[in-house]
Amino acid sequence: MYTLTFRDYLKVAHSLDGEIFGPAQIMHVVTYEIDTTYTTDTLDEYGIIVDFAAAQETLEAVLKKLNFKNLDEVEDLKGMNTTTEVLCKFIHDEMCREIADKYSGMLKITMRESPVAWCTYEAPVAPPA
Repeated sequence: MYTLTFRDYLKVAHSLDGEIFGPAQIMHVVTYEIDTTYTTDTLDEYGIIVDFAAAQETLEAVLKKLNFKNLDEVEDLKGMNTTTEVLCKFIHDEMCREIADKYSGMLKITMRESPVAWCTYEAPVAPPA
């Protein structure tokens, strides 16, 4: 099994809906460390998992849509409680849309909220329809 990981950061503001979130119900700022890990059984015809530039540019483009934004006001997230888990899947889905024509295999998104808490979402990248 081969894996390749790229890392970046995401800085956002948001509020969470529900008493379970305590003080996080009010607007607050979060800085996430984001890892995107590509996993495949075999290398492509060039001997790589995924093109480095394409993977890095895709991550940057997806995060740019959210970076330094109030997630409560981002149109694509309207009506969602933007927990780390929800954001993890959202970023995964956005990454898949952008990279599917360049990569097929598993994609894992890990979002670290702090050194002691993080979330991961992993699923295959489906080829473009």
